[in-house]
Amino acid sequence: MLFKGIYHLFYQYNPNGVAWGPPVWGHSTSKDLVNWMPHPLTMEPEMAANINGSWSGSATILPGNKPAILFTGLDPKYEQVQVLAYPKNINDPYLKEWFLAPHNPVMFPTPQNQINATSFRDPTTAWMMPDGKWRVLVGSKRGQRGLSLLFRSKDFVNWVEAKHPIYSYKLSGMWECPDFFPVYTNGNTMGADTSTIAPNVKHVLKVSLDLSKHDVYTIGGYNIKKDAYTPDVGFMNDSSLRYDYGKYYASKTFYDGANKERILLGWANESSSVEDDTIKGWSGIHTIPRRIWLHKSGKQLIQWPISNIENLRQKPVKMYGKLIKGGSLNEVTGITAAQADVEISFKIKDLKNVEKLEPSWTNPQLLCSKKGASVNGGLGPFGLMTLASKGLEEYTAVFFRIFKAYHTNKFVVLMCSDQSRSSLNPTNDKTTYGTFVDVDPVREGLSLRVLIDHSVVESFGAKGKNVITARVYPTLAINEKARLYVFNKGTSNVEITRLTAWSMKKAHIA
Repeated sequence: MLFKGIYHLFYQYNPNGVAWGPPVWGHSTSKDLVNWMPHPLTMEPEMAANINGSWSGSATILPGNKPAILFTGLDPKYEQVQVLAYPKNINDPYLKEWFLAPHNPVMFPTPQNQINATSFRDPTTAWMMPDGKWRVLVGSKRGQRGLSLLFRSKDFVNWVEAKHPIYSYKLSGMWECPDFFPVYTNGNTMGADTSTIAPNVKHVLKVSLDLSKHDVYTIGGYNIKKDAYTPDVGFMNDSSLRYDYGKYYASKTFYDGANKERILLGWANESSSVEDDTIKGWSGIHTIPRRIWLHKSGKQLIQWPISNIENLRQKPVKMYGKLIKGGSLNEVTGITAAQADVEISFKIKDLKNVEKLEPSWTNPQLLCSKKGASVNGGLGPFGLMTLASKGLEEYTAVFFRIFKAYHTNKFVVLMCSDQSRSSLNPTNDKTTYGTFVDVDPVREGLSLRVLIDHSVVESFGAKGKNVITARVYPTLAINEKARLYVFNKGTSNVEITRLTAWSMKKAHIA
């Protein structure tokens, strides 16, 4: 949340080890969402409602600019209940100390709603409707039907569950970390306050699917009279759109009123073993904050790194109008390749060798695994080899591959993040990720922006239409030994219309 000009990030934290344990909340603040300062832990066991741990939740700014937090606590019976917290000193802009309201818990599962007490968690930021009542969602399930339960309150203390969930979907399992927020239509990139209702607004319902550990979302309409959400595309499961097609989970947006933006933060867990995490002394990171808005088509969200991250850029290296011949490898020199920001755009002219997309190739992740960066193709693979060692024993490749569909003869663009050769450490998870990108590669061209930060590669395809986050741990391609290459393993040539690569300064983490 943003409070008195300061951004506050609260996050799950185990003070007793690098593996999961009963969590408390860490708390850090920032003036730019880039440089951060830690503060004392919050939401520690304080009363029965959270005696066995404090799980995820959300902040809401109440009238009078007063912050409140709702989060999930584990009570003495290890049942999940919703807990209300307030800052001890509203005049402290850093909000270092919090207390739990005496009447907690404020929401709890009841036999009447047929909700299992182990499946009732992660309240959203609340929003207020014209009737003066607050609404909040809590993630749940009934059997294997995923639910977003709706609660209402006049005073933010006494909450009553609505008769029906705001939305549910069969066989989708437990819905964790729900998020519900408005977005402007017609290509308006401004963010909307969470309580905004207007004719030029649609709503996004996002949930984290416990079964697959994917963050999926739908775009639709919110009927405020019925308190019901109807997605434009009527499902919520792994076939839904995803924020990120790599390691990315339990994400949350908030409205940045100072910049009129909606900001998305997400958790990227490790790809390393618990033993390696123990040696490192930590596990789990937050990704670079992203601006998020509705594409002008109304069919999907666009994500882009916040502009403040560009303040870390230095010493740009540029390349224009360079033909990348089939089978070629070109090193980008003059940058710190282990910590870089790279933007590259491609023009597609040579179409004679484009491959046909088999009708059975419907799963982009499997297709990227089958046709990785080392597999020669027609039009692609072409893109970037990040965190590469000198002899290419290690690299994480982010690339495109273009096909033509058998029946429609339309181009199909595959975007991949290939971790199969990311590290010589045999214990790492080296899953390759992939997604189809809704773009016409000939008319629009193709673009990539890749943020590289030692063990993290965040890749934004087609100006933010699709994003893939990878966690990789090279053993050779580290620090000054890391290299960056542009490659093309297709038989067709592609042209780089523009490449700019920046070395990145370190963010200040106090």
